[in-house]
Amino acid sequence: MLGALGIVFGDIGTSPLYALQTVFSIHHNEVAPTQQDVLGVVSMVFWCLTLIVTVAYLGFILRADNNGEGGILSLAALIKRKLGSTSSRVKVVMVLAIIGAALFYGDSLITPAVSVLSAVEGLHVVSSDLGPWVVPIAVVILTSLFAVQRWGTGSIGRAFGPIMLIWFLVLALLGTPQIFANPTILRALSPTYAVDFAVDRPIIAFIAAGAVVLAVTGVEALYADMGHFGRRPIVIAWLSIIFPALILNYFGQGAMILGDPTTIENPFFRLAPGWAQMPLVILATAATIIASQAVISGAFSVSRQATRLSLLPRLKVIQTSRQESGQIYVPAVNAILFLGVLALVLSFRSSQALASAYGLAVTATLLLELSLFLLLALEVWKWRLPWVVLTGLTIGGVEFALFSANVVKIAAGGWLPLAIAAVLVTIMLTWKKGSVLMFGRRAEMEGPIEDFVDEIGRAPVLRVPGVAVYPHGNPGTAPLALRSNVECNHVLHEHVVIVTIKNLGVPHVPHDQRVLVSDLGRSDDGIVHILYSIGFNDSQDVPSALRQAVGRTPELDFDPKSAMYVISVFRIEPGSGTGMPRWQKSLFRTLEKASANRTQVLHLPPDRTTVMGETAEL
Repeated sequence: MLGALGIVFGDIGTSPLYALQTVFSIHHNEVAPTQQDVLGVVSMVFWCLTLIVTVAYLGFILRADNNGEGGILSLAALIKRKLGSTSSRVKVVMVLAIIGAALFYGDSLITPAVSVLSAVEGLHVVSSDLGPWVVPIAVVILTSLFAVQRWGTGSIGRAFGPIMLIWFLVLALLGTPQIFANPTILRALSPTYAVDFAVDRPIIAFIAAGAVVLAVTGVEALYADMGHFGRRPIVIAWLSIIFPALILNYFGQGAMILGDPTTIENPFFRLAPGWAQMPLVILATAATIIASQAVISGAFSVSRQATRLSLLPRLKVIQTSRQESGQIYVPAVNAILFLGVLALVLSFRSSQALASAYGLAVTATLLLELSLFLLLALEVWKWRLPWVVLTGLTIGGVEFALFSANVVKIAAGGWLPLAIAAVLVTIMLTWKKGSVLMFGRRAEMEGPIEDFVDEIGRAPVLRVPGVAVYPHGNPGTAPLALRSNVECNHVLHEHVVIVTIKNLGVPHVPHDQRVLVSDLGRSDDGIVHILYSIGFNDSQDVPSALRQAVGRTPELDFDPKSAMYVISVFRIEPGSGTGMPRWQKSLFRTLEKASANRTQVLHLPPDRTTVMGETAEL
């Protein structure tokens, strides 16, 4: 639970820094610090946290885990497996999941920038002379944060957990005295104040809702990070620590604004007495660093899921924990996020300027995840239709209202996550389409594995001592490198092992259920096939598959350390073939060239790995 505090709740736990400030900022100055508006806004915050986070996510959506893993792609993979890949609805599900994943990447870029800036901007409250230092300090902090990602979320969580525990205790301590000083704010616990605010001043309430959504930012990262720690610690931490602390702080800010309307400039830091403001800025900065960790870790998980679902090219994934398969580090994603966050900080230079870009990605992701969950509940869990409709109308209605309020901010910055999502959706769909086309062409060139084995049996070739292992993605065809070796060199190793890694669409496969050995119909030719089944959170370790298979059959009686690995390379060159527009072909070739080195991805020993293959045009 302490580790979850340090990773999962950083984003949503730092929302008090900027949520109410944004509601009453100059960009939303129609919301006045009057009793009706303050009670209405605070009531909206309370019920958004209750309905969306507590009821929808912790009560329902976190139960839709894919063998312990969360996130919109994991949810889509679960639905695909349950309904069958041939179902007409699966294509729609995958498209929605791709859009949701793309929006999450946008959130992963904006969250670190807006969170760290909002904390460092507390220097304005301490002294106006410190204002010019805000952006340089934020850049240094973010650079350090991305530099430590290689240590892994487990180590980071253990370091960050105690800090976040202190942070949530401070949130509660800051808000409680203000509530005692002005207990009128407790009336906001009733949803009638949010409803009255919306009925009496619908346009103003609509504008306020566009900023109120900032109070629930991070809930989608909470779901994506579930695989790092599991549902139970997350639920316990939320109900016992995070939720009470957030409510006390938001109500404290509201009570203070009722007593002194001038504090709307920065209500969070105004909660603290003068002597405590600088320590609070330091603590808030530490907390926002941790807030950024939530979406960064989520981006790593989503990226690996996307790769395993053939939505992104091969990525180098480093496992950072021997106990938790979900704790990973993806260097390429880390570098791209860092450069993107740095560009946002240097371009927008303030948290208020970025706040308009923040809500749209979050609310759209909430709606997409709820839609997929309701489909799962109806079709797989067999919920009764009235319950599905009631859940959709209650929670979906709130989420749609928040989404609508953020749509109107597209021109003011909401275009940013849409632009990021559009780029990523284009990349994912291009890679998916190109992979299907090139996989078909490659299969034609390789030919059926049964035909190849029969050819070897009818016309024996020279056998040379040794073990040759051919990693191969299609169990029904012969590896290109194996066919090329026979056709060009007219030789075959004494032991030939074809290893196919099969992703089952689940996060994890137990070790004793991973290996299936086949002699391909002939037990005397020295050629065997190993089907190595893994989940999308398991390592694609070919030498490990070989070690597990050795000794299971007479053909696999050798020392795995003596094996040579031969990779089949399928080089793609420009061509005039149909099936994709020219720009999409160029993008696909660029992505293919940028793919991670297969030797690294498959954990092959470089000194015992060679490459053979052929070329095709696209």
